[in-house]
Amino acid sequence: MNGLFPRMRGFLALGYLFMLAPLVYVVVYSFNSSRFVTVWEGFSFKWYAQLWQNNVLMKAAGISLQVAFCAATIAVIIGTIAAVAYTRFPMMRGRGFLSFISIAPMVLPEVVLGMAFLMAYLVLQDWVGLPRNRGMITIIIAHATIGMAYAFIMIRNRLRNFDAAIIEAAMDLGATPLGIFFKITIPIIAPTLVASWLLVFILSFDDLVVASFVSGAEVTTLPMAIFSSIKFGLTPEINALAAVMIFILSILLIVISGKLTRKNEPGLLIQAPEEE
Repeated sequence: MNGLFPRMRGFLALGYLFMLAPLVYVVVYSFNSSRFVTVWEGFSFKWYAQLWQNNVLMKAAGISLQVAFCAATIAVIIGTIAAVAYTRFPMMRGRGFLSFISIAPMVLPEVVLGMAFLMAYLVLQDWVGLPRNRGMITIIIAHATIGMAYAFIMIRNRLRNFDAAIIEAAMDLGATPLGIFFKITIPIIAPTLVASWLLVFILSFDDLVVASFVSGAEVTTLPMAIFSSIKFGLTPEINALAAVMIFILSILLIVISGKLTRKNEPGLLIQAPEEE
């Protein structure tokens, strides 16, 4: 047993190296002055400047930011309402049905989710004529639906640790249910709301599979634009874009989300719903 744990640490280190080495390679070669991604000629920031002037990628980035912002906001609002109903009103729980539908988007393959959303849009288009075409709205609805599962579980876990005596004291003092919700509940769980918003934002911004199913020909998100461009070969501009996404949209937001989550709920991570 004494020699087992050092071996496990060694395998863990190899696993992290295998995962992180390509990311380091991409970041380093984003500063390469050569137009070939495998030949180092010198240090340069020119690919970052050209990335800023790439209208296709910048337009796609703008679409992805708008979609992620709207999807995260909708997911957190609906997830908060569902979590409050789940924890405050036991009759809303049913027999584990809400728990099942809340975790389903997290465990189903993205291909299955994308096909399901596409079929739903096609059926609705035949029945009621909406949506007339697929674009940003259809992507936002799909991402918000998936994001609600993550937001619901995080907020529900926070509300389970909520001190009910605070609400009872507020009711004894004459506070209304809406007043309790906006003046007491929301401020207390605010770090969890921000953390869940950031998590859904990252998931929406990085999504490729579901967006490919539910987007139209006129709307291209940033992951879709990157995937289309690398079919013709990797360019230093893509390396520069990947470096920006790694440092700003991944590491920074994940660190902020983790700190906010641990602020009010130490040691609490996303957990699978328990059957009632």
